[in-house]
Amino acid sequence: MIDPVTSFVYDFSQGSKDQKDLLGGKGANLAEMTNLGLPVPPGFTITTEACRAYLEEGAEPAGLADEVTARLSALEETMGRRLGDPADPLLLSVRSGAKFSMPGMMETVLNIGLNDESVHGLARANSNERFAMDSYRRLLQMFGSTVLGIDSEVFAEALDELKEKRGTTADLDLDVEDLRGLVETFKGLIQSHVGRPFPQDPREQLDLAVRAVFDSWNTDRARLYRRQERIPEDLGTAVNVQVMVFGNRGMTSGSGVAFTRDPASGHRGVYGDYLQNAQGEDVVAGIRNTVTLADLGEIDKPAHDELLQIMDTLEKHYRDMCDIEFTIEDRKLWMLQTRVGKRTAAAAFRIAYMMADEGLIDLDEAVRRVHGAQLGQLMFPSFDESAARELLAKGMNASPGAAVGKAVFSSATAVEWAEKGEDVILIRKETNPDDLHGMVAARGILTSRGGKTSHAAVVARGMGRTCVCGAEAIDVDAKNRRFTTADGAEIAEGDLISIDGTTGHVYAGSVPVVPSSIVRWFEGELDATSDELVTAVAALMEHADKARRMLVRANADTPDDASRARRFGAQGIGLCRTEHMFLGERRELVEHLIVAENQSEQEKALDELLPLQRKDFAEIFKAMNGMPVTIRLIDPPLHEFLPDLTELSVDVALEEEHGEHDERHHQLLTAVRRLHEQNPMLGLRGVRLGIAIPGLFTMQARAILMAAADHLQANGDPRPEIMVPLVASVKELEIIKAKLEQVAREVEQERGITIPHKIGTMIEIPRAVVTADKIAKVAEFFSFGTNDLTQLTWGFSRDDVEAEFFSTYFEQGVFQVSPFESLDTEGVGSLVRTAVELGRKARPDLHLGVCGEHGGDPHSIHFFDQVGLDYVSCSPFRVPVARLEAGRAALGAE
Repeated sequence: MIDPVTSFVYDFSQGSKDQKDLLGGKGANLAEMTNLGLPVPPGFTITTEACRAYLEEGAEPAGLADEVTARLSALEETMGRRLGDPADPLLLSVRSGAKFSMPGMMETVLNIGLNDESVHGLARANSNERFAMDSYRRLLQMFGSTVLGIDSEVFAEALDELKEKRGTTADLDLDVEDLRGLVETFKGLIQSHVGRPFPQDPREQLDLAVRAVFDSWNTDRARLYRRQERIPEDLGTAVNVQVMVFGNRGMTSGSGVAFTRDPASGHRGVYGDYLQNAQGEDVVAGIRNTVTLADLGEIDKPAHDELLQIMDTLEKHYRDMCDIEFTIEDRKLWMLQTRVGKRTAAAAFRIAYMMADEGLIDLDEAVRRVHGAQLGQLMFPSFDESAARELLAKGMNASPGAAVGKAVFSSATAVEWAEKGEDVILIRKETNPDDLHGMVAARGILTSRGGKTSHAAVVARGMGRTCVCGAEAIDVDAKNRRFTTADGAEIAEGDLISIDGTTGHVYAGSVPVVPSSIVRWFEGELDATSDELVTAVAALMEHADKARRMLVRANADTPDDASRARRFGAQGIGLCRTEHMFLGERRELVEHLIVAENQSEQEKALDELLPLQRKDFAEIFKAMNGMPVTIRLIDPPLHEFLPDLTELSVDVALEEEHGEHDERHHQLLTAVRRLHEQNPMLGLRGVRLGIAIPGLFTMQARAILMAAADHLQANGDPRPEIMVPLVASVKELEIIKAKLEQVAREVEQERGITIPHKIGTMIEIPRAVVTADKIAKVAEFFSFGTNDLTQLTWGFSRDDVEAEFFSTYFEQGVFQVSPFESLDTEGVGSLVRTAVELGRKARPDLHLGVCGEHGGDPHSIHFFDQVGLDYVSCSPFRVPVARLEAGRAALGAE
């Protein structure tokens, strides 16, 4: 049990993996491994509560320093050494550890406690002066960049200059004198850049490192990553303080990162990287290319075998693929971290399915462990293997996918070009956390160094970016913005390249792509047993469909879209936008309707439109036979079907100047001026248009019902649902519904059959929400138009504001994600909930759905399930994502 007196600091032995909110992911898992009896260097965790208090108060909370002192004293007693003791120093590492793994957070600081005196004690105690000086220069380098804020390139350049002087590219070739000189160089760089010497007091080093972790919560790159991954801003981060163990004590020592399954493919078997005579950051930084765990078995078999046993223990204990960091110090294995590992989309589905097959988890849990964004990634194309390709290099297949773009060699350029609409591939020797904004902007990432556990690989997998790492055959010259291959080929910035994160291949130019196997399976072109990924996806989709409560429909306006939606598993059409049927050649018929000077001319125009509309609906009913089709009557302002006011005014003026007179142009200009609105979104559209020009809605209703009658008499099963848009008052709906019902009676009498149909409305105006109980007495269904409801609730137009101030709102935390991309559950969601409650109170059998694109957003789908909607509707391509997320929502996934 945790000591109730302690408020901010916990020993590793006091926590568990279930306390990530308090101890952060890293601290919770260190506690779990400690309690499992695994070899974990002792230490303590400063909680996320302490971080939140620090950020709120701008200073360490009262009592924190005393608690750290008490825990540090206990640690010193356990180890029999004191922090920074000149004779035999206890050294510590300081690592950040939020609830969710965040590459944007502060990097690790190792070897805290070293100074000009204790470095000699470390050398004497280990009989190894080179090791001591190497450890000291690492502290100076890490502390200078991560705690004092000096650009890491400052230290890297000094190190590279020294290696160049010695004629080597390897750190290990530097001798003790080289490292002693490097220590002095680094101390001088710190003095010159921050105006103060490196702190010699070990406790000051510790306190400054802890504060730096707290401060890193609000760095630009951390906030960017949280926005990208939708991580709440108010969680804070924990700090983990741990006794140092050393992988840089010689060739019998080393550090590594391992996975209990392949994080790129999900295949069984252990995967990882190991570096002899290295500290942990060397492995993930990708500064030296690593060896495999199989090679470790040759280097140090007892440590290798113990590691495999521990990995098996952890996977069975966590019932998931684990990501592990370890150090070997003089052949003694130490576990530094474990967590549920980040994985690619393909690996996520394979691992979930295989673990269910192995009995580690059940299918409910398997579905909870995958999500719609991953399924969406699997639906993107891959490279066409039959196409001609020019291979430039081969690296490690770190994160799968096919990415084509222009080569760029800095993150700033990646962002700049991406904002102009260019697809880019970010190319670096190795990435670091400062590259995060460029990695977000890029289509793919290519590095010449590092392996599957490098920074580039881990971050790319987490974000779903294609990534190839460790392509040693390319020589990256970032300064001159080019790379050269082993056979002399040169790629300059702006040249097109293609990278295959599934194979690790890098190609010149643009390689053609082909549909993914998952899309081909949805289309019915492949059998579920065609390959193991399709098998996994098919099994989990089948279980999600069985589990979900909500139906999934599609937004489709054409027979082709309707057919594809059905192949993708749609259970009807939730939105058929009829205005799309009036474009092209039909636009002129709408013009005739608008400029008609009397009822006779209006009826003539409507009579010409009727058979065209009837044919549209007949084909859609055929494609969706036996399934509901919700058809929205024409919604946008009529002037959208007319010429531009300015252009038409100029044409008419020029005609008059030349003594010409086109009566049609004059009629059109009069109509355009009459219908022109400053803000058409809030003008004559939707139900208002149906009341102002009643023949338009009745023509559409007649076409719908006649097409339904045709399909019925051909032994079909049409299920039309006629939706009246933009209703704000029940009286509006009553007026239109009366006209629609009259048309229905007329068609049924003409055809001598009963035509099943429903009449409902779109809830997209706040007034409709608060009067939903009255509207529900007239409407047979509600469909929430969350796009317009969002605009009207926030009071801004999507088309006008996204480019104007949304970026500022993201930066200042007003939005974490655009409310048009993911539903604003607090504001707009509250209106949806209110309308559901009022509507069902008035009509218990009221059918409820959503037809805005929020219907395909995973986060929004969970909210819609929670408030009790009967279905969601989205674009055909997003139907599988919605099916999966509806199943996950029913199974209680977050």
